[in-house]
Amino acid sequence: MQHAVGAPLPPPHGPGIGHVGRPYQAQHPGPPPISPPPGQALPAPGQAPPPPAQGRPQPPPAPPAPGQAPQPGWSGTGPTPPPAGQATGHTGHVQLPPGGPVPLPAPPAEAGTGGATLAVLLIGPAGAGKTTVAKLWAARRRVPTAHVSLDDVREWVRSGFADPQAGWNDHSEAQYRLARRTCGFAARNFLANGISCILDDAVFPDRPVVGLGGWKRHVGPGLLPVVLLPGLEIVLERNAARSGNRRLSDEEVARIHGRMAGWYGSGLPIIDNSTYDVETTARVLDDVLARSIASPPAW
Repeated sequence: MQHAVGAPLPPPHGPGIGHVGRPYQAQHPGPPPISPPPGQALPAPGQAPPPPAQGRPQPPPAPPAPGQAPQPGWSGTGPTPPPAGQATGHTGHVQLPPGGPVPLPAPPAEAGTGGATLAVLLIGPAGAGKTTVAKLWAARRRVPTAHVSLDDVREWVRSGFADPQAGWNDHSEAQYRLARRTCGFAARNFLANGISCILDDAVFPDRPVVGLGGWKRHVGPGLLPVVLLPGLEIVLERNAARSGNRRLSDEEVARIHGRMAGWYGSGLPIIDNSTYDVETTARVLDDVLARSIASPPAW
């Protein structure tokens, strides 16, 4: 193969190797040189760049950031920046309204509680049927209603669960307080989203630490308490059908039932469901709550 006279010969071992008169070039020579636009020269060292050529399209001014004044030339068109603190993009996150104290609902215009959004606290001893009645009442309403059981929330603690049956102490009291705050927080969130809530708990009238004051603080003044108190024989019979740590001794059941008798004369509505089945008790509960909405009990 012949080469033209005066043309440089290619290096025998690649560029920069064995070619006299040509320095070695680094593998990464740096950024490519900047080419000026057509018809425009590069500025001399130390001089400012020339103004843009006439007729070249310029990017529109950026929209103002939250809390800042708009830049010159901003016409208010284009994408609007999101408010401060609001997430951008489509992540599927749903902003929940903040939960606040529960106010008293307006009296219903029909029999029972109707479509009222309300918070209920069902009180009673072990074996009174609180959980069963609360579940049925919540399921039979024609508006969204949730049931939150304090015992269920307390038993979320698996390792280190302080069982009150082993003796009431600082640990069991602390876990009880934590469970009550958790139930109150859940109730406020449900109610803030238009979902009624019924809670059940064995609240003693003679023990302030597990009294109504804590529930009113955590849920709000609109909480409607109702006491479910059947006879001792019925409570003992229902307790005997329980299993696990939900079943108490007959002596403990009798002691709790006796302390619950202190609710008589308290002004709270009391339902003696000794002769009622679950459906009848849930219907009576709804009627009692309707009367409580119209004339709230003083507690």
